[in-house]
Amino acid sequence: MKIGQVVFSKCGRDKGLPFVVFSQDDNGYVYLTDGRLRPLSKPKKKKTKHVQPTNTVLDLLAVGSRGLQDADIRKWLIPYSSGRLLN
Repeated sequence: MKIGQVVFSKCGRDKGLPFVVFSQDDNGYVYLTDGRLRPLSKPKKKKTKHVQPTNTVLDLLAVGSRGLQDADIRKWLIPYSSGRLLN
């Protein structure tokens, strides 16, 4: 998995929800954010086997000088929300 990749949760109470990979570690975990329930300040830790990756990788550095914000993540995940509100 890559930083900025859009993934879907495969299990847990957040099953089926889209997330963005914020970071990862060497123990097989990724840290996910959706900008709402899981903001950048408190990412969700999940095993990589519990997420379904997509082919979409977002450029997290392209937001400019103000830095990455939760609103950017929410906006990018709108096409993947399947009718669920992310605002």
